[in-house]
Amino acid sequence: MVTSRWSAASTRPAAPRRRGAVLERAILDATLEQLGVVGWKGLTMEGVAAGAQTGKAAVYRRWPRKEDLVADALVAGLPRMETAPDLGSVREDLLTLCRQVRRIMYSPPGVAIRAVIHECDQMQAERFQSVIVEGVVGPTVRLLREVIMRGIERGEVRADAANGYVFDAVPAMMMYRSKMCASEWSDQDLEEMIDQLMLPLLRPYAA
Repeated sequence: MVTSRWSAASTRPAAPRRRGAVLERAILDATLEQLGVVGWKGLTMEGVAAGAQTGKAAVYRRWPRKEDLVADALVAGLPRMETAPDLGSVREDLLTLCRQVRRIMYSPPGVAIRAVIHECDQMQAERFQSVIVEGVVGPTVRLLREVIMRGIERGEVRADAANGYVFDAVPAMMMYRSKMCASEWSDQDLEEMIDQLMLPLLRPYAA
C-alpha cells in the first residue's frame, strides 16, 4: 500500500496547544535564548516566536513592544532571593547574601541585562536599569536590612548603622566593580569587602 506524504503527515500526533502561563513561559524562555545568541539588536519578535514554536501574533498580543518583552523575560529569568541568611553571625550572613547576589549577577539573565544595556539607546537603557533595581538591588537591600537588624538584636551591630547609606554599600560596590572594573567577585574579594568595608561600618563603637 502506498501512503502519500499528506496521509502520512496526518497520522503524526499534533503538538499540544499551549495557552496562558505555559505559552507565556515558552515565549519568555525563547526570548532569553535569543538574547544569548543574537543580542538586543539582533532580537526580533519573529525570531522569538519561532523559538517558542508559536505564531508571532501570540507574541505581539501579549507584548506589543520589544522592550516590554525583554524586560519581562529578564525579570522572569532572574534567580530569586526570598529569605535572608541566618547563620548566627552578621559576617557569615553578609558573605552568604553577597554570594547569592553574585549568583544573580552572573546568571544568564544577569549577564544579558548588562549586555542589553550596552546595546540600547539611552531611553531603552533606563527601562532596563529599572529591571536591575527591581530584580537585584531592591531584594538585596531588603535582605541586607534583615541581616543588619538581626545583628543589632544580637549586639553585633550598632543601632545607628541601620541606614540607607549602609544598605546601599553592598549593591553599589558589587555593581560598580562589575561594570567599571569587569571584576567577577571571587570569594576572596567578597570576604575582603565584608571584613574591610562592611564590618567596620557596622561594628559597635568602642566604650
